[in-house]
Amino acid sequence: MNAKVVLKIARNLVIVTVMLVVGGWLAFVPSAKESPYRFVTAWGEKGNGPGQFNDPIGIAVADGEVFVSDSRNGRIQVFDLDGRFKRAFGTPGEEPGKLGRPMNLAIHRGDLYVAEYFNDRVQVFGLDGTPKRIVGKPGSGPGEFKAAGGVAVAANGDLFVADFYNHRVQQLKADGSFVRQWGTTGKIGVWAGEFNYPTDVALAPDGTLYVADGYNDRIQAFAPEGGFRGKWGGPFAINIFGPFNGWFATATRVAVDKSGNVFVADFYNQRIQKFNADGAFLTSFGTPGQGPGNFNYAIAVAAAEDGTVFAVDYGNNRIQKWRPAGRVGR
Repeated sequence: MNAKVVLKIARNLVIVTVMLVVGGWLAFVPSAKESPYRFVTAWGEKGNGPGQFNDPIGIAVADGEVFVSDSRNGRIQVFDLDGRFKRAFGTPGEEPGKLGRPMNLAIHRGDLYVAEYFNDRVQVFGLDGTPKRIVGKPGSGPGEFKAAGGVAVAANGDLFVADFYNHRVQQLKADGSFVRQWGTTGKIGVWAGEFNYPTDVALAPDGTLYVADGYNDRIQAFAPEGGFRGKWGGPFAINIFGPFNGWFATATRVAVDKSGNVFVADFYNQRIQKFNADGAFLTSFGTPGQGPGNFNYAIAVAAAEDGTVFAVDYGNNRIQKWRPAGRVGR
């Protein structure tokens, strides 16, 4: 084989390789369809006083108030939409009204639902902090949990719970009676309907169930009747992590706004990503660091009625407030 032939083969291999790389990039790394959100303000620091946090994890917004699970302090703190402290409730413990590492939160018809990691249950409070009832107990049977990570509540009062160490999502009646589950108890999997430490759940206005499949670095979606609807995150959404648009490095929280857009806390990528209801990437915001608009592990996100987004900046022990680009106001 003469030098010209070798050179031609080498050139063709380079061209094919470039085409494959470009094609793969276009196929698996979508471009943004919206502008990033604009940072507004942040509040909080490490401590145990009012407005201070020790590993904040969950967040929810309702009726002009922001609820934050202050996990290591074993309490819920409540703020107005500009970060002014209003009240707190809960202390560390196992008794009703006490909290064992509160995780992700949900609000439904004037009640706050708190997933408790250490106490293996969901506890329900009035928004004023009055304890109301407890759902679930430790275990692997129906209606039992091994580290409840997140909770969502349907219009009829049914609970959907991310059962972290049991690698499943359970649907329960309001009284805790078992309805059904997704995933196989105690079994890790990467295929559709399987989980690898699910961290959170959210319900869309149309009843679609979204699951933050944490260590599979993806989101899974299920139809209201329970059937698998889709998944996204990295190539083929099978536990391939990365820093690119639409990819995750541990998805820790999923939230849905009133328009059906899906927000995901992308923990190790230190950002929040936004998708449409079908999983098409729209935009992302946040970068690593400690300054304004930086995250030191973005662990949770919630969307207010007016489109404002609140995010939990776990490592910096603070809450951040963001608005869509071009939105005026505080």
